[in-house]
Amino acid sequence: MQHTLKSSVTFTGVGLHSGKPVRMTVRPASADYGIWFKRTDVLFADTLIPARWDVVNQSPLCTRLENAAGISVSTVEHVMAALAGCGIHNALIEIDGPEVPILDGSAAPFVRAFLIKGLTGQRIPVRVIEVLKPVEVRKGDAWARLEPGRDLTIDFHIDFEDAAIGVQDKTLKMANGSFVRELCDSRTFCRKADVDYMHANGLALGGTMENAVVVEGDKVLSPGGLRHVDEPVRHKMLDALGDLALAGAPILGRYIGYRAGHALTNDLLKALFADPTAFRMVSCDTDMMARLPGVGVHLGEMPAVA
Repeated sequence: MQHTLKSSVTFTGVGLHSGKPVRMTVRPASADYGIWFKRTDVLFADTLIPARWDVVNQSPLCTRLENAAGISVSTVEHVMAALAGCGIHNALIEIDGPEVPILDGSAAPFVRAFLIKGLTGQRIPVRVIEVLKPVEVRKGDAWARLEPGRDLTIDFHIDFEDAAIGVQDKTLKMANGSFVRELCDSRTFCRKADVDYMHANGLALGGTMENAVVVEGDKVLSPGGLRHVDEPVRHKMLDALGDLALAGAPILGRYIGYRAGHALTNDLLKALFADPTAFRMVSCDTDMMARLPGVGVHLGEMPAVA
């Protein structure tokens, strides 16, 4: 069955790129509602924005959604990953600014709040997207691929010159709460040179050493160091789950990302849905439900460092 929150939960913080305060409330929604954002600070336009792959306005630094009226909300990937990883299918997200608060740079604050509030079942079956044949997109030396699989598996590879990151690979099945246990507390990361450049150009004004892992060569500059030795690749997997959640339904298949980012994952969804023979929509039976992200997850599975 589908799930929504038992009651609303509110988050306050700053936007990563704007540095401006923002208040966001995630509210329960009826069955088959899906995930929608609502800009409460906009008065004279369509304020509703669907959390859907076909309204993504691609950006190199985050995932940005924009409706037909030009109203947008950006940096949605962490809260979308938290919703997917907790098995929440329906929610209305009210936000009084153009960007989701960055909080600690991971999805953990969202996950913790959702699990504390609790979920409620809705007597409507979950429909899932089964990948039937491989679909792949490439850009330069980066590529992303979806192929058939019994559950959602994310397989990611990154390769950075900075020794503090280097080459990292990780593969995880997203069933049985593995997102909450293994990925949700992993923070966004960047090089100090990139931070300096972005600040000089009016970008990432809300970024700090506390809400991102900042590296310089072989050094981790953020206080406390890494939460995991492979935190960067875990965060890329977190991002991928959030971007895949914009498919509008859980995906059963294997996602492989090689140096992939937000735009490439969105291109992959476009390619999937452009080929009707590459997927099918099916209603979950009991066995399928047990293989979806978030099923049976509980607060005790939160990482101790988050």
